[in-house]
Amino acid sequence: MLLNYSIKNALISLSNKMHLLKISNMLLDKKINLFSTGGTAKILKKNKIPVIEVSKYTNFPEIMNGRIKTLHPKIIGGILGRRQQDEKCMKLYNILPMDIVIVNFYPFDKVSIQEKYNREKIIENIDIGGPTLVRSAAKNYKDVIIIVDLLDLESIIHLINNKAISLEKRFDLAAKAFEYTSNYEKEISKYFTKNKNFKSKYQKKLFPDKIKLNFIKKQNLRYGENQHQKSSFYIDKKELKSGTISSSYQIQGKDLSYNNICDADIALECVKEFSQPTCVIVKHGNPCGVAESTSLREAYLSAYHADPISAFGGIIAFNTLLDVETIEEIIKKQFVEVIIAPEIHPISLKILQNKKNIRVLICGKFKDNKKGLDFKRVTNGLLLQEYNRDKLDVNKLHVVTKRLPTKTELKNAIFSWKVAKFVKSNAIIYSLNKTTIGIGSGQTSRIDATKLANLKVKDRNYYNTIGATMASDAFFPFRDGVDSAALIGISCIIQPGGSIRDNEVIQSANEHNITMIFTHKRQFTH
Repeated sequence: MLLNYSIKNALISLSNKMHLLKISNMLLDKKINLFSTGGTAKILKKNKIPVIEVSKYTNFPEIMNGRIKTLHPKIIGGILGRRQQDEKCMKLYNILPMDIVIVNFYPFDKVSIQEKYNREKIIENIDIGGPTLVRSAAKNYKDVIIIVDLLDLESIIHLINNKAISLEKRFDLAAKAFEYTSNYEKEISKYFTKNKNFKSKYQKKLFPDKIKLNFIKKQNLRYGENQHQKSSFYIDKKELKSGTISSSYQIQGKDLSYNNICDADIALECVKEFSQPTCVIVKHGNPCGVAESTSLREAYLSAYHADPISAFGGIIAFNTLLDVETIEEIIKKQFVEVIIAPEIHPISLKILQNKKNIRVLICGKFKDNKKGLDFKRVTNGLLLQEYNRDKLDVNKLHVVTKRLPTKTELKNAIFSWKVAKFVKSNAIIYSLNKTTIGIGSGQTSRIDATKLANLKVKDRNYYNTIGATMASDAFFPFRDGVDSAALIGISCIIQPGGSIRDNEVIQSANEHNITMIFTHKRQFTH
């Protein structure tokens, strides 16, 4: 359903003003009037871009050191006003309709993790007006286009040109907006919860003073990490759910070893991050090939060719029915220790029976199993932490370079970041077309991890690295990692940011015309 309302006015309220001028010029080209608050308006006027200051339009100044800027009936009414139902009211009070609202919030999550800010400074970075604007516009999505992701703007301008902004598109933008405000509130809630002066019920429940473990033996294993070590596998029956290594059952092959279980768990948890047909190959605790594709066969072939040397004797996991075509390729291509999938085609099982030593596991339908606590044993002790359930929020990605990522680069960046979660630190991941083409894992310096990824790209596969994406599980302490990546044609980098030398790293990316994305979260795995 297409809506034919004319688009005349746009309200811009940006904390991060990196792309302000580009946005404004795009709107002006469409003869759309710009409304903005003082700081933003000042930048636009300085660059000779016509803008109407909110305070002049409302005839009410910004007060309380900028705490109140846009919370005025003429602004909120212009956003919430229904174009047919509320027109008389809007005319009575001289309220102009706001047809596009473009907002991003104060960077609360970035400020709250920096020790240099005290509590009062952190709390001042709680955005009040921004979320109100976003919620209002999203609520009135039939009449107002809400943009919280600047990557959506160019497509919206294209639709404006063609007068084809459908109700469905507006609804999608509203859904993204509500997700943006929801995640913002969660970050604030998380800060207040963690900084109480007393233990919250949540903290008491999550980390009890005493731990009672109730695990039962599932099976004896062939051996431990080494053949001289005996080993057994225990599972938590109370928390046992489908889609895990603990719930899987073996239908053929030799007895499992300690290392088989560890690697199969990593491969399975990694492959569960992806919705399209995906293959993950793991060797010695690290993914060596990961690929997402339109078919499982293509995903496997891409994952295998990513690093065929490391794939030899590896553990292979899939996220959907293991079909005949894929099994035939595996048997042709490589020696494999373990194959694990949610289900396996009956004919695939018959083919596998000719390779009796291959361990084949069926784990069942995937479910959300990452609740509760993750345990790690140390000498005479036990470490507990929450599972790393981090799902990359596209709305919180922060492009810090002059060049924005293309849609393809963004997709590859998200893909690479998901893989980084399962690669031992220090970790560097190169990917192209949703396929890893070089992984540097477990290095004591980030530059060594980068060199290792470069070496694998050069010596172990046939991929052209021009236009590839790079993911780093933690920030770059120096610019040399970026310089090294540029030498092989990397065009996009995704990393947490947060180094004292971020400016140097960003400068290096700009010099090489690399687009760089900050996640403001790291992905260490030890």
